[in-house]
This record gives sequence, structure tokens and C-alpha cells, in this order.
Amino acid sequence: MLSPSTPYAPLARPAAHGALQSIHRQPFYVRWILLLLICGGIGWVDYITGWEVSMFVFYAVPILLAVWWFGRNAALFIAAVSGFVWWKANLDGNPYETWLGYVGAMLNRLIYFIVVALGAIAVRNRQASDAAYIRMLEHQRELENEIIAVSEREQQRIGQDLHDGLCQQMAAIGCAARALADDLKTQQLPESQDAEHIEQAIKQSVIEARNLARGIFPAHVENGVLVEALAEMAETTAQLTGMSIRFEFDADLPTPDNSLARHLYRITQQAIANAVQHSGGKSILITLRRSNPTDLELTIADDGQGMPFALPHKSPGMGLRIMRYRAGAIGATLQVRNRPTGGTLVSCKLKLPTPPA
Repeated sequence: MLSPSTPYAPLARPAAHGALQSIHRQPFYVRWILLLLICGGIGWVDYITGWEVSMFVFYAVPILLAVWWFGRNAALFIAAVSGFVWWKANLDGNPYETWLGYVGAMLNRLIYFIVVALGAIAVRNRQASDAAYIRMLEHQRELENEIIAVSEREQQRIGQDLHDGLCQQMAAIGCAARALADDLKTQQLPESQDAEHIEQAIKQSVIEARNLARGIFPAHVENGVLVEALAEMAETTAQLTGMSIRFEFDADLPTPDNSLARHLYRITQQAIANAVQHSGGKSILITLRRSNPTDLELTIADDGQGMPFALPHKSPGMGLRIMRYRAGAIGATLQVRNRPTGGTLVSCKLKLPTPPA
């Protein structure tokens, strides 16, 4: 994936938030004592200010802290304590002429405290749920990236084993067939022609195996030379399939890092494979250009029959899903659509990384 040129600085947090976090790390009993002191302090202020200056709104403070520090049951308990403290603080100075009126006012405040507690609990639960969902998405993305990385490493291993192992053994067998053909020709035996045919078949198999190894493990991509890798892919695939495959690119393209180049290479490889297998066309055009000074666009267009469905983005094909995932991994936008002149167009656009100052 693309990396920013400079690391992000941590966001500054308010001092009050840091103080709450510091208190949150205190022992259990310290936080409980603090909650009760806050509740009692608000009740004392409520008592000395009298009925004319209402303080009941501030009882929400210890309730919210109880939600943050302890959870649901503690918040409901502090709501009940706040109701009792309010009742005691305003018992002597309330203007109600009957006991029933004062009880009704107390119940009204108690309901307010409970509603505050339940609302704060709902918000806290939603935050916890959102945080868990974000962690799950991050874990899923890490697993997906690891799967891609493991797949790339396995492809590299297979490509290297194919090139360094099987191809060398077949080349040695070809040399042995050549020596056998020379011996048979020296003896003027007709079997010498059969030996030559075997040698030519082995040579052709070596060429195809090496082309396959280069497709599995493109050395140019690992060196960050995407243009050479795409040109070689176009040439090799054209030889193997008989289709006309052209590659066009701008001369002033930047050199992408290995990760970016690898994903673009695999997107192109998958798009070509889809075109060869399903389009029924005769030609493919690959382009790599700057769509504007800050954007890079990779397109793969064929002249086949086009997509057989109206909404390509809803296709269940594994190939399209892999291409979309790879595009998302590098922050690119992938579009697959039918061309007005016939055939399919795969377009991958991404922002070019900003060079360091």
C-alpha cells in the first residue's frame, strides 16, 4: 500500500480528557469515593443556593462519570444517589405547600437522572460497538493483506523453482537429445530425425516454461520497473495466445514502489486473463498514462463481446473481486464497463504519491 511521505503526528487531546483518563486508571475505590464526593458537593452547593437557583442539571456529571468509569449498574446507582441528595438538599427550602407536591418534584428529578444515565449508557454501548466493529475491520484487512502477501511469496517461490529447477533440467535433457541426434546422424541412422524432433520439442517446452515462470514471478516488478514488466507480459501473452496485445505508455511516468507496481501488474494480468478466456476478441490494448499531473490511469481494453451482464460491479466472478481488492489496497478506483464500440474496458485510477520535499 501507498505510504505517506511523513508520519502522521498524534492528534492533540484536551487536558480534561487526559485528566479523566488518568483518574480512570486509579483504583476502584478511589473512583467511587470521587463520585460520591462530587455528588455530595453538588448537593451542598444546591443546599446553600436555595430553591431559587436550581442545580439539578449538574447531577448529570457524576452520572456520566459513572457510565465512563464503571458501566450501567453504577450509573443507575449514582442516579438514585443523586435523587436522594437532591431531595435532602431542597427539603427545607422547597416552596411546595404539601408533601405530595415535593414528592412529585423529586420523582421528576429522579426520572431525569435515570434518563441521563440510560442515554449515556446507550452512547457508551454504541461507542464500544463501533470500536469493536472498527477493530474487526482492521483485523480483516490485516488478514486480507497477509493472504495477498503469502500468495505473492508462494508465486515467487513457484516461479523461481520453475525457472531454476524444471527449466534447467529440461535444458539438460535437450542437450542430451542433441548429443543423441548427432551420434545417430554420424551413424547415418534414420532415427536421428526423431531425436532432432525431440530436441526441438524440448526447446519449445523450455521457452514456454520460462515464459510461464516470468508470468508467475515478474522480476521487473520486484525491481520497481513496471513498464518493462507490462511490456514483457504483453509480448509473452501474445505469443502464447495468438492474440494481438499492445502496450502503450507515457514517457514521463514515475517509478512506483514494489508494492504499487506488483498490484498494478496483477490487476493487468487478471484483466488480460479474463479477456483471453471470456471476451472472444482478437486484440487487447494496455495503456498506462497520466490522466492529469497527479493521477495515474491503467486501462485494459479488448474488442470482444463485452460483459454479459448489465451491472459489472455486481458480478460474482472471483477475478473481478480480486482486482477490486488489489485496487482498494493501493487506494485506487477500479471500473469495469462495456465499451460503446464493443468489448470491455477495465480502468484503474490512483493518485500518485507526493514526492518528499
